[in-house]
Amino acid sequence: MEAERCYGTSSPRARRDGFRIGLQAVFRAMGVWRRLLVFGGVSLRGCGGVRVPLGGSRLVICRRQFSGAESETLKQRRSQIMSRGLPKQKPIEGVKQVIVVASGKGGVGKSTTAVNLALALAANDSCKFSEQRSTETGEGKSKAVGLLDVDVYGPSIPKMMNLKGNPELSQSNLMRPLLNYGIACMSMGFLVEETAPLVWRGLMVMSAIEKLLRQVDWGQLDYLVVDMPPGTGDVQLSVSQNIPISGAVIVSTPQDIALMDAHKGAEMFRKVHVPVLGLVQNMSVFQCPKCKHKTHIFGADGARRLARTLDLDILGDIPLHLNIREASDTGQPIVFSQPESDEILLWCQDFEFQ
Repeated sequence: MEAERCYGTSSPRARRDGFRIGLQAVFRAMGVWRRLLVFGGVSLRGCGGVRVPLGGSRLVICRRQFSGAESETLKQRRSQIMSRGLPKQKPIEGVKQVIVVASGKGGVGKSTTAVNLALALAANDSCKFSEQRSTETGEGKSKAVGLLDVDVYGPSIPKMMNLKGNPELSQSNLMRPLLNYGIACMSMGFLVEETAPLVWRGLMVMSAIEKLLRQVDWGQLDYLVVDMPPGTGDVQLSVSQNIPISGAVIVSTPQDIALMDAHKGAEMFRKVHVPVLGLVQNMSVFQCPKCKHKTHIFGADGARRLARTLDLDILGDIPLHLNIREASDTGQPIVFSQPESDEILLWCQDFEFQ
């Protein structure tokens, strides 16, 4: 009732005084503020401030001053608040190592790289990423490898791995990956029609990523290769912050436009504390099948220059070759269909993770 009388029937000066009294109470509760509030001729004295006109009155905005201890306490408090917003990393059950294959730019051969890398790992473990090697023969043991496609809007793994159908559910209500060429595969492409576009907002995409990460029964895997979407957005952050990642492989063509985004992709993983294993230079050179003349369609050695700039290794130098494209389109990856070809030597020998 007092408030109604003050603001409903009192004079402008009475309303102003009531407002001043309320602000005084707020400032007293805040304690550490140094303030000066002036309304008409009535002032609340303090130190330091800048007067800002407010209608017929004047309000002085003051700067908050902290001691050293208060400043350190504020920093700790901010860190606590920020940490609350980050998800806790939790390993995928049964998976030993996670390798993500990424690029800032689409159309550079990222999915082709992920598929053939997974097959190369499963075939002979030629990559030095694993510590388990046969000491008697000098050859690597066969590894259990999975392939996860988190490119929700444009999944390529089903076609490249020649897989169709819906995943079955286990007794624990987890999706079972589809299997081909000895690789366990999971993709959003198994859950929707091949030609159906996913017109989803960010929250729905994040929910789908969470299901692909947590609701798949992978069994026991030595490696899980993750085919990431292009860019440095929500999906990349969600995957990087939710699961521990052993390393990231950045794929790019030698073209400057692609290298700009590849650079951003590498820096993003560094910011979220994911080791960048190195760069793959895809479509590096085209050799005429008739005259054997070599042409650098997308430029020469651009990824190598970027690798030097970022202090990274070149993990592979893959040519622009008809066999690789045809093998991918027919669902028979070249590492499987043409294991003795010259192109395969690049996949199995140049990929050396330290």
